Order: sequence, then C-alpha cells, then structure tokens
Amino acid sequence: MTIDDITRITTEAIYTVIITAAPVLLVSLIVGLAVSIFQTVTSIQEQTLTFVPKILSIFIAIMVLGQWMMNNMSSFMTRLWGDFSIYIR
Repeated sequence: MTIDDITRITTEAIYTVIITAAPVLLVSLIVGLAVSIFQTVTSIQEQTLTFVPKILSIFIAIMVLGQWMMNNMSSFMTRLWGDFSIYIR
C-alpha cells in the first residue's frame, strides 16, 4: 500500500462523511435560522424554543434521508472492503 492509496482512501472517506452529513446539517441550519428570525421578530428570547424544532426537523430528516445515508456509507465500505486484497500487497 502506497501513500497515494492512503491519501485516496482518506479523501474518499472524508468526502463520504461530508456528503452524508450535509443534508441533516443543512436542515438544522435552516430551521435554526428560521427560529432565530421568529424570535427576533416577536422579541421572544426563550432558549428552549430553538431545541424542539431542531430536534424534530433532524429526526424527520433522518427518517426521510436515512436510507440514502445508509446506502451511501455502505457502498463506500463495500468498495473499501472489496479492494482489500489490493491494499495488503
């Protein structure tokens, strides 16, 4: 296994993690921004108001996108383990 192989595997792993986590993080960002704008407009400064919508939206996003996320991660691991014989040479 060469340094190029290790660099390629690391790059693919980081890319897979970013692509897999991005939709849930974006949903959380958008909901957090919407709640912050709502709090600013209505002058409600309740700290717990931000948690409940974020948790619910993340839960819904994982329910909707969970299968895609799992397929994305498992296809990466399948490729990685499929090339295992190449890496041990």
